[in-house]
Amino acid sequence: MRYDPILHIVLHEPEIPPNAGNVGRTCVALGAKMWLVRPLGFSLDDYYLRRAGLDYWDELEWEAADSWDHLVTRLDASGAGTRWLFSARATRPYTGVSYARGDVLVFGKESAGLPAALTAAHPDHLLTIPSRPQVRSLNLSNCAAIVAYEALRQWTVDD
Repeated sequence: MRYDPILHIVLHEPEIPPNAGNVGRTCVALGAKMWLVRPLGFSLDDYYLRRAGLDYWDELEWEAADSWDHLVTRLDASGAGTRWLFSARATRPYTGVSYARGDVLVFGKESAGLPAALTAAHPDHLLTIPSRPQVRSLNLSNCAAIVAYEALRQWTVDD
């Protein structure tokens, strides 16, 4: 079953299969589409990727893009909304913006986040999930869920 995604969740060069699997499960729960931008730190038939997504893979709408440019082309063709990029180094909180249906939530790889050139190119759309200084960053799949459910919360309050 395919659907018109309420959000697009992008994992830019993800490295850990269970994180991608967990994000996939969140996407199914929300009706979001998951995008994976290569290179990936795992094979798409990886046991741990599928294990983390449990039996939801048949319900997941997802696509792999060969590069950031390829992703942008595909998103533009689909009519996707605003691209929001997330970084532990950003200063604007994720709760400080209004999300619209069809928006794109972009998260970087676990070991390094998003490339500096990418965040520098989108300073007005760079957001963070605040945390104490003792924590370098939050888990990738947790971040995707936190932000996606904030968007859903906003729409529920507004509807």
